[in-house]
Amino acid sequence: MSSDGSTEVASRRHVSTREAAFIGVGAMVGAGIFSLLGTAGEVAGTAVWLSFVLAGIIAALQGYSFGKLGAIFPSGGGLLEYVNRGYGPGHIATVTAWLTYAANAIVTAMVAVSFGSYASAAFTNDDPTAAKLFAVVLVAAMTMLNIAGSSIVARVQSVIVFVVVGILAFFAVVTMLNADFSRLAPSGYPSVRDIVSSVALTFFAFLGFGVVTFTAKDLADPPRQLPRAMAIAIGLATAVYVSVSLGVFGTMSVPDIIAAGPTAIAVAAQPILGDAGFWLMVVTALFATAGATNAGLYPATGLTEHLAETGQFPTIMGQRLGGRAPVGLLVVAVVVVVMVVFFDLSAIASIGSAVALMIFALVTAGHLRIRAETGARLSLLVLALATTGVTLLTFIFTTLIQEPSSIVTLLVILAASVALDAGWARVRSGRTAATG
Repeated sequence: MSSDGSTEVASRRHVSTREAAFIGVGAMVGAGIFSLLGTAGEVAGTAVWLSFVLAGIIAALQGYSFGKLGAIFPSGGGLLEYVNRGYGPGHIATVTAWLTYAANAIVTAMVAVSFGSYASAAFTNDDPTAAKLFAVVLVAAMTMLNIAGSSIVARVQSVIVFVVVGILAFFAVVTMLNADFSRLAPSGYPSVRDIVSSVALTFFAFLGFGVVTFTAKDLADPPRQLPRAMAIAIGLATAVYVSVSLGVFGTMSVPDIIAAGPTAIAVAAQPILGDAGFWLMVVTALFATAGATNAGLYPATGLTEHLAETGQFPTIMGQRLGGRAPVGLLVVAVVVVVMVVFFDLSAIASIGSAVALMIFALVTAGHLRIRAETGARLSLLVLALATTGVTLLTFIFTTLIQEPSSIVTLLVILAASVALDAGWARVRSGRTAATG
């Protein structure tokens, strides 16, 4: 390789549009469908499929905003670069960056714990210690995979998504062929208010689409590929969610689905496919949660290196140990492991959703300030901001308000993000003054 690294650049394998989309699909499907059906069913009943459609529309509106921004401002900083462009690299952008870092760690830890729970149920008869061990091993393995390089991550994620989406499609077809569609009759739907309230829950299954924005640094033609990858990811996830919910709620009663909780999909498969069907869905859950953990760790490298370069994060966060292992990735991996081992993540599960909704709203509000540069339609941006805002407020007043500990945790995360921004700004100003 030449001293300027030209051979490395020339031989670099870019991530394809499909692979970028699959990173997003992996982040979404693993984080949502296996745990949401029972909870959403308590609110929306047999209209859960409609709740997923509405959540998909909201995600598509945000995806339109992100795609337009990414076409003009492709960056390894992903959606945080869009915040910088909308507000300038000041306090709003940096606090948002720390919030994103924290929310991503929380959601990744939750997914890893879910993997550990499924693995423990399958191999150790629900041993809680084994569940945590499985989760830690998964985080370590996926961290090593991310250190190996983005193209490796993309290839592995493609395999995982092919397996997960393929099995879920098979499951949806089989269950819908055996479904009693009278269960899904509109006459049995709850009120419009309840259906709208459930959108705040089902939207959680779409939070991972923001990960697609961080693939820009690895795409050969970001302005063309990023919007397409965003559309593919959201469209495919919506199709999976709607078809699976139709199959499950057409096969089982709402009380049975609620009772089954996170194993509702596996329970729905059992009457039709027998024990083999139950185990098939357990294996699918393991693949999906492993893929979501992989996708959750993926943004850390580009995010921290980009923000260290702009001076918004400490310089060390953009460095690499031994010239290979990104410090930002290692830090988030350690944080995830600590949360997996020492925290009851079910108590703060809603925090990641609330913070992500705040971030999405901030990105689109910032987009309105620079709409002339991106050429985005004003009506769609306003609609994207309005629907996200309504979803966030609904989530706060239907879910968070009943969880005082979650509200306290959210305030702590907000305060910590502000403190980290203020502390680093003071250090940076002191260094500037000393060198000046």
